[in-house]
Amino acid sequence: MKKSFMFFSIFLIVFSTVTCLFANEETIKIGALFSVTGRTAFLGTPEKESVEMLVEQINAKGGINGKLVELIIYDTEGDASKTVNFATKLIEEDNVIGIIGPTLSGTSLAIVDLANENEIPLVSAAASIKIIEPASERKWVFKTAQNDRIAVKKIYTHLKKNNIKKIALLTVANAFGKSGQKELEAAVEKFGFKVIANETFDPKITDLKPQLTKIKEQAPDAIICWGTNPGPAYVARNMKELGMKTLLVQSHGIASKKFIELAGDACEGNILPAGRLLIAEKLDDGNLQKSILLKYKKDFKEKYGKDPDTFGGHGYDALMIMVKAIEIAGTDKAKIRETIENMKYVGISGIFQFSPKEHNGLTEDAFAIITIKDGSWSLLK
Repeated sequence: MKKSFMFFSIFLIVFSTVTCLFANEETIKIGALFSVTGRTAFLGTPEKESVEMLVEQINAKGGINGKLVELIIYDTEGDASKTVNFATKLIEEDNVIGIIGPTLSGTSLAIVDLANENEIPLVSAAASIKIIEPASERKWVFKTAQNDRIAVKKIYTHLKKNNIKKIALLTVANAFGKSGQKELEAAVEKFGFKVIANETFDPKITDLKPQLTKIKEQAPDAIICWGTNPGPAYVARNMKELGMKTLLVQSHGIASKKFIELAGDACEGNILPAGRLLIAEKLDDGNLQKSILLKYKKDFKEKYGKDPDTFGGHGYDALMIMVKAIEIAGTDKAKIRETIENMKYVGISGIFQFSPKEHNGLTEDAFAIITIKDGSWSLLK
């Protein structure tokens, strides 16, 4: 009896080991790099939550082509060096077939060359146009966040229609801010604006009164602040403290409830370009995104007890694009890349139409102009 029990125990151990190995071979490994902790956790956390929710849903339906998705997530903490290390680990040790993220422009730019050299599809969740341009030198790199170039076009078109002539620029001194500043400056002449002040600020600064005082003296018709939280919230608060009534235009980098929490009533009347997730319920029934947006909001709220934001949507789109490509192309990395490059996808951030020359696939129609009214988002018509 003891020998039989021992034999049976050994059989179970061997069977379990073989089963685990087989299961591991049969999973589809996708890597993810998000800023889950640190100063930019408010961006990376909803991305992580969104993709974890999505993987649960996909696996509950049988995975991709009968294989379960194994998502390997690393927290970059918003640090470029850690991002490079984790991306290398995903490629060399974890053997993933694609990577989604990183969260930030700077960390995304840090691994562009790594993705190209290792010929692995990368779908970033960050905004800078430099991540995917020129496409000929970013063959393996795509992204889901709307480009700063189309954000600038959306803002300038709105300001032009409202007879704004003199503008002041206030941009954060990091990869996102520098890219935005470049696009803002490049498009000024086309729209006929006069830039009467051009200031920058450190992303860690909490008092921008010196820059705002200089701007106030120039009496612009509008101030365009380009940054991600918390800096833009301090801009709104400092403007109120200085008694400035100038129109404050924010970038798409603040499209999170966190901004309203940080700025309080000082952000009332601020405007920004943002994806339609923020105003999903107010969309016409014929809008192609509406049902997708509402389902995402419903699922996220049921799972996490809170509303999702546009940054979570960037992560959601990145994973969905990768998943749809794998469904079509299988697990061959080159075929996945080629499939993404020719994909049309209706997602959270907009309607994507990728091409060999366009690795973001969005136009300015991916944005609506939104204002903050009574502490909430409102479509500005």
